[in-house]
Amino acid sequence: MATPAADPGKLRIHLGAAAGVGKTYKMLEEGYRRRSRGTDVVIGLVETHGRPDTAAQIRDLPIIPRRAISYREGALEEMDVDAILDRHPAVALVDELAHTNAPGSRNAKRWQDVQELLQAGIDVITTVNIQHLASLNDVVEQITGVRQQETIPDAVVRAAEQVELVDMTPEALRRRMAHGNIYPPAAIDTALAHYFRPANLGALRELALLWMADRVDQDLAEYRARHGIRQPWETKERVVVALSGGPEGDALIRRGARMAVRMHADLLAVHVRTPDGTVQPMAKALDGQRGLLAEMGGSYSEVTGADVPSALLSFAIAEDATQLLLASSRHSSLYHLTHGSVTVEVIRRAGPIDVHVISTVGEPERTLPASLPIRRPVPIPLRRRQLGWLMGTIGVVLLAWVLSPLRTGLGLPGALLWLLLAVVAVAFTGGLRPAAAASVVAALAADFFFVPPIDSLDVASPVNIVALAVFFAVAGVISHLIDRLTRRGLQVARARGEAEALARLAGGSVVAEPQTLPGLVAELRRTFDLDSAAILAPQGGGWLPVAQAGGPAPKRPEDAQFAAELDQGAVLALSGHLLSGQDIWLLGPFVTQMRIAQERARLRNEASAAAELAEADAVRTALLDAVSHDLRAPLTSIKAAVTSLLSRDADWTPAGAARFHKIIEFEADRLTTLVANLLDMSRLRAGEMPVVARETDLEQVLYSAVNSLSSAGSAVAIDLDAQLPPVRADQGLLERAIANVMANAQAVSPPGLAVRVQAGVVGDRVEVRVIDQGPGVPDQQREQVFQPFQRRGDGPGGLGLGLAIARGFTEAMNGELTVEDTPGGGATFVFSLPRFAAGRRPRG
Repeated sequence: MATPAADPGKLRIHLGAAAGVGKTYKMLEEGYRRRSRGTDVVIGLVETHGRPDTAAQIRDLPIIPRRAISYREGALEEMDVDAILDRHPAVALVDELAHTNAPGSRNAKRWQDVQELLQAGIDVITTVNIQHLASLNDVVEQITGVRQQETIPDAVVRAAEQVELVDMTPEALRRRMAHGNIYPPAAIDTALAHYFRPANLGALRELALLWMADRVDQDLAEYRARHGIRQPWETKERVVVALSGGPEGDALIRRGARMAVRMHADLLAVHVRTPDGTVQPMAKALDGQRGLLAEMGGSYSEVTGADVPSALLSFAIAEDATQLLLASSRHSSLYHLTHGSVTVEVIRRAGPIDVHVISTVGEPERTLPASLPIRRPVPIPLRRRQLGWLMGTIGVVLLAWVLSPLRTGLGLPGALLWLLLAVVAVAFTGGLRPAAAASVVAALAADFFFVPPIDSLDVASPVNIVALAVFFAVAGVISHLIDRLTRRGLQVARARGEAEALARLAGGSVVAEPQTLPGLVAELRRTFDLDSAAILAPQGGGWLPVAQAGGPAPKRPEDAQFAAELDQGAVLALSGHLLSGQDIWLLGPFVTQMRIAQERARLRNEASAAAELAEADAVRTALLDAVSHDLRAPLTSIKAAVTSLLSRDADWTPAGAARFHKIIEFEADRLTTLVANLLDMSRLRAGEMPVVARETDLEQVLYSAVNSLSSAGSAVAIDLDAQLPPVRADQGLLERAIANVMANAQAVSPPGLAVRVQAGVVGDRVEVRVIDQGPGVPDQQREQVFQPFQRRGDGPGGLGLGLAIARGFTEAMNGELTVEDTPGGGATFVFSLPRFAAGRRPRG
């Protein structure tokens, strides 16, 4: 172990999203640049992977020889840490930080070797890929399907003095791969088809960018914390719009959006709610402003605070805002003098934040809520009221009678306290009226049992009269307060239930996919605890249930206890308990959502019908265009051959007759194939293609497909995995689909170049890749090539149906057919087929 130096070395990391982005190249380039400035730089270990451009970057940099470690019957080479420590350069270049050392090495991991070099005071420049970070290991496995065995703790990478991202777009990296600049030619096709797929590379690149952004934010936050900096830094412009819910909010949002566009800034909006729990009167306007903000690309937040200026500024500082927009107030000077001005306070305390006060036109700004609509108090349940009356009459008298033997010790004050407690219990249970009655009964019971003369309602002392009067007043006040609290609690519970119901309703119609009518009906029945709910649609002279939930639904609107009209003549029929006024108010959003669901269903059906008509019209037009030429061509050839045979100058020699026979047979086969393709396409369009999926030997299918091809086409070379599992498919359809794609590849491949066919296992699927060296398929045409009547090598007179039928057959068997670029030019058609559940079976 090296002796720790007084000043540890500094670690610099080149981070990449995948192999081949240029991390090692950058590391060597930086090492050479430092050596040119006079720094003592050595290469501790570098892996060029046979890449000439990377090897050329070594130039004249000194290389520390590797250390050979015996392993089993051979030897493995690893970085010689002792040699580097003895040499003690200023900077050591060490490639592949996450590498696992060979058994018997000084340390198990290369990053541990690097830690020793740093402790010895040697600066280290190294490389690592994002997929090797331990915290991202499971995420990378979900993206690529490959679990990384070599990982490095995030803390090691985060502790580096500097991390530089070596970035490259997925398209550029795949081109570099296709040109042979990363892997040898034999591994290019496999890499492009698996780990180096565009989606994988894009996701890995996004992970790397997000990790770097988090690292930059962390470094900036640590710096500001170390130096006690609280004010925002204008590293990026952020515009915050303060919304009160008034009509001026739309103008504020639009002004803020224009500022954000000019400054290339983020747009945020905030609304401050007061913590008193009252419902704001402008919630509807605020909802509209949230929608406008979303259209402008901004984000919305709500904060709670009694001091509006403090809440606004706290939010702005937390978001590192640089601009704050407020609406000018329309209140009078007297109002500002008595209540204060939010705008003035924000400007006074804003500090480095620029405050923009925007003049508004319209109604005055309301800082206090308007009067809320009067709502009837929530009634206390009947059972509780009945229990309250019982406790307030008989219960209070019984309590006084039980306490009467203790009158000497209790006295009148003690008895009144016990009776006051009974009144409180009655108020909590039954409400104000039973509590008022209990107060009267308690005062009379106290007079009868505890005030001289005993067992009489007479009162001898004026002091006792005052005591009973005060008791009655206190009991009345406390009963009133407890009744209000009880009713407020019931009202809050009801409001919570309504809010949960509306939240579930909104969660199904706005946040997630729109709810269907059956889902809305089931949610309505559950919310109101009904026996049944149904939507009845008129049909003939009666009613047809479109959606229902619960027990037997009403068969007619007249049979329901409550009915509401929907669109298209439908009626919502409910049965169960009677709905209160509050229930009917809550029922309104459900009815609205049901009408929206009806309209969505109608529009969806119309759009589907219109799409089917448009597609059928397009197919019909293309078919007529194709038939006018492609079906006429073989008929013309057959007619010409027959006419030649009937002419006087016809060649009736055996060779001549054979030639005419061959022409007629060939053109007849072409005509038969065209008609068969048209019939298959018609069945696919109608969804009537019969599919019998069973265990299918893929090897047999491939060779049968090759045998069905014309011998005049390019050769076909088949390369299969050593163990190829059976697939679940219709053997006849699969053979025709693969044969169509092979025929297409033969038609576009240059003479002398074979069409390659590869098959192997990818995850839980089996892939068949048909590779040609033809003109290729541009990215923007990769879906069009599978459309009917899109010609790409269908052969002379082809209708352009081969690839469309191949995809239709494949998808009918729960498979997929896509197209990719072939390295060096051409197209690769990829069949992805489900494996048969029985498992693998060795090839014969």
